[in-house]
Amino acid sequence: MRESYDIVVSGGGIAGMTAAAAFGSAGYKTLCVDPAPPVIAEADPGSDLRSTAFLQPSVDVLKAAGLWDRFASHAMPLQVMRIVDAGGTTPEPRVSHDFNAADISNQPFGWNLPNWLLKREISARLAELDCVTFRPGIATTRLTTRESAALVGLSDGATVDARLLIAADGRNSPMRQALGIGVRTTRFGQKALAFAVTHPVPHENVSTEIHRSGGPFTFVPLPDRDGQPCSAIVWMETGPEVARLRALPPAAFEAEMNTRSCGLFGPLKLVSRLTVWPIISQIAERFTGERTALMAEAAHVVPPIGAQGLNMSLADLTALMALATPETLGSPAMLTAYQRKRYPDVALRVAGVGLLNRSSMIAAQHLRDARARMLDAMYSAAPVRRALMQMGIGLR
Repeated sequence: MRESYDIVVSGGGIAGMTAAAAFGSAGYKTLCVDPAPPVIAEADPGSDLRSTAFLQPSVDVLKAAGLWDRFASHAMPLQVMRIVDAGGTTPEPRVSHDFNAADISNQPFGWNLPNWLLKREISARLAELDCVTFRPGIATTRLTTRESAALVGLSDGATVDARLLIAADGRNSPMRQALGIGVRTTRFGQKALAFAVTHPVPHENVSTEIHRSGGPFTFVPLPDRDGQPCSAIVWMETGPEVARLRALPPAAFEAEMNTRSCGLFGPLKLVSRLTVWPIISQIAERFTGERTALMAEAAHVVPPIGAQGLNMSLADLTALMALATPETLGSPAMLTAYQRKRYPDVALRVAGVGLLNRSSMIAAQHLRDARARMLDAMYSAAPVRRALMQMGIGLR
């Protein structure tokens, strides 16, 4: 006998599991599947060593999903975002501007947590919810849609039906492909190194983005480790340069990252393994199909600049939650409203983050000098700075 659900979530990453927790907490009978079980221990070789900053607007949907109380005690507040231009002839700061959340709000910009810990806590929340079934190790393999339901084939041979299918199954989404929805992809020739470091100078809850060439070198605050201040690093560079850096012996790699960090936090010590992630921008041609909504990387991908990626995904989820009712779940009216709500904002952010990334990659010295002058002039204007902060975190 075929199982029936209100919602099937294809994809068990952070966004997909959060969607299952949110709809499950709202009482919808929900199935969440993913071909790989979540890795929930930092020391596991497959753990995701990146971190995520949840910006202010994302907290409401996390509370609705029963997740924020689980996250709060582990979260590091992000009070200040600092942009540093170090694009001179030598790698040292020459322009620095702080964006302080106090200028626009009585709360921090957001709160930062390691991705492996998020997966641990969300998995635990799903286990608490009687109306959620989580099947890690099971993939979605087939899709047939009808006016009344989506019929989803699973890798264990079963077929389930749902009033709404949420495709949160990554940038190569099988469900998006099954619907014949194309994507527009921009490749930057970049990759990102993600790892953790300790350093003697406290980060003081400041996220610091250092621009030189190749892409930003970003410090994101983490809780202290072994009594030392600790940060997650995302270091974006060209593909060949990332390959060279990754192949270096640990001492040589530490020397390179200390040069690239401009010594802002004192000598950095590598305290995790290195992981590598490809950098692209991508947007689906549309975010809906019959009985289906695309969200997260199935719908959009951006470079890791300005904490946009997962927060855009949670904005997708917020919209879906606001539009869903037991009567209209998965209906054409609901999905049309979702497309209208999300597509323009996502398209603007994909374009904007792509432009910022290209600016950060500039190698020619005269262009780096021009970038520094432009950023200094723009960020020095208080109204511009406030507007950028409000737009970045999604406040209106």
